Amino acid sequence: MARKITPENLRSKQWFDNPDNPGMTALYLERYLNYGLTSAELRSGKPLIGIAQTGSDLSPCNRHHLELAKRVHDGITAAGGVAFEFPCHPIQETGKRPTACLDRNLSYLSLVEVLYGYPLDGVVLLTGCDKTMPACLMAAATVNIPAISLNVGPMLNGYFHKELTGSGTVVWKARERHAKGDIDYQQFMDIVGSSAPSVGHCNTMGTASTMNALAEALGMSLPDSAAIPAPYRERGQAAYETGRRIVDMVWEDLKPSDIMTREAFENVIVANAAIGGSTNAPIHINAIAKHIGVELSNDDWEKIGFEIPLLVNMQPAGAWLGEEYHRAGGLPAVLAELIEAGKIHENCITANGRTIGENNRGKFSWNREVICAYGEPLKEKAGFLNLKGTMFDSAIMKTSVISEEFQQRYLNNPDDPNAFEGRVVVFDGPEDYHHRIDDPSLEIDECTILIMRGAGPIGYPGAAEVVNMQPPGELLKRNVTSLPCIGDGRQSGTSGTPSILNASPEAAAGGGLALLQTGDRIRIDLNKRSADILVSDEELERRRKDLAARGGYAYPASQTPWQEIQRSMVDQLSEGMVLKPAVKYQRVAQTFGVPRDNH
Repeated sequence: MARKITPENLRSKQWFDNPDNPGMTALYLERYLNYGLTSAELRSGKPLIGIAQTGSDLSPCNRHHLELAKRVHDGITAAGGVAFEFPCHPIQETGKRPTACLDRNLSYLSLVEVLYGYPLDGVVLLTGCDKTMPACLMAAATVNIPAISLNVGPMLNGYFHKELTGSGTVVWKARERHAKGDIDYQQFMDIVGSSAPSVGHCNTMGTASTMNALAEALGMSLPDSAAIPAPYRERGQAAYETGRRIVDMVWEDLKPSDIMTREAFENVIVANAAIGGSTNAPIHINAIAKHIGVELSNDDWEKIGFEIPLLVNMQPAGAWLGEEYHRAGGLPAVLAELIEAGKIHENCITANGRTIGENNRGKFSWNREVICAYGEPLKEKAGFLNLKGTMFDSAIMKTSVISEEFQQRYLNNPDDPNAFEGRVVVFDGPEDYHHRIDDPSLEIDECTILIMRGAGPIGYPGAAEVVNMQPPGELLKRNVTSLPCIGDGRQSGTSGTPSILNASPEAAAGGGLALLQTGDRIRIDLNKRSADILVSDEELERRRKDLAARGGYAYPASQTPWQEIQRSMVDQLSEGMVLKPAVKYQRVAQTFGVPRDNH
């Protein structure tokens, strides 16, 4: 593409080379020389490129970025830019209590301030673990300077003896075996530990692999970069090329608003269904869309994505792990199938300056065991359903992980196909669940529906991955490995459970789940996309008034200032769990120009 920006137009020039304000120029310039940068570098008309570093010892999934950033730096230098690496707030799904989702918006806010308030002409966003990709892309969307994302890459395959052990997914499988008494505590630890053999994020199609694949589908990363395993040499090569590319993106003035269009988000929804992507995807993608000003809802996820078939045979919806997926062609091979089937908007521009069609057309997989042809999928109609009713206004169900056992037990009644009714047992938070799940007085059987509430953005706080509840040990011993689960929290993208989750509004916000009582009966009808409490309207109204008289649904007190701040302004999961006041800030760099001087 032709250059649209000249050195005189660079944003960073207002800091380091502004003859109209020599006093401030000198003040900005002098301190940036104190560790070895030269005045010539900062005043030479070269783009100043940020490297948003999400790797740290607290973020093991992203830690490899401490090395990859060096190759990004090399690429920026080779292309004629000057690199500035800076830290981002750490996010690690498996490390942060009460939940890493609490930190997504905090990381977003801090990155907005860095991208807008410092002398940066463009940025490379280093992503990996679940929430780092949406935090980074939300910030890039808000500020709207040239930006490109680089994934840290999945770990190598895990093995325990001869069996593939997928990160996250093996936890849920081992948890069942431990509850049955098949393995002891140490064996549990050993099996799960085997799934993390190298640097990188989850090697399954959990939320990390999903979100980084969707960054590529959205056009915000280089093609064929999302699936490269972290230790592979191609990962370092992608880092170098990403560094080179961001410099040209600055000259071309190619911004997030040019890439993240409505059509690009529709491509994301289609791609997510085809790869068997995480139920966390709608939360984060809807949030990114809000910050770039694109209308997107959970209805869109069903309308656009439900009938797309599952093409990727990767855990948890399939059998394989990240190395096989990468070698089989990764996301470009999936997009090639979708393009051939006419399901992709081919003309959407991407970060390399070419369209998604130009990048991916014809790149079919050679390994049909891992990436299937569109006409011969693993599963027909593999997208999400968006359920509504007296329990909630919106909740997501992932259909690609409906097992044969689940299908036969709950959905194959010839007189009532794709629907089931049952008695509920209600848990108020995961502590309550763990304390009572094996209590025989609850009379949980294979027809019981488990309810998890108090797990949403306000109630938890932050929306925790606690909806995928396993049955009591006695049922597991009878090979009943899953019960219907419904909740106002999330579940891990590595889980193969077809839970109904992300329920909005949550119990803490007055949603219908707050009215449920153990022993109630509910009805789920997938054909009608409905989820209803089988209690009279009069009784529900009585419960609603009683709840209001008690001050609403009770949830734990905030433990930190940020928990209180976020609770006061956070939206529901169906709305992306965004901070409601933040959404009004759009294209900040263009709307407000360069910030005021600091002295």
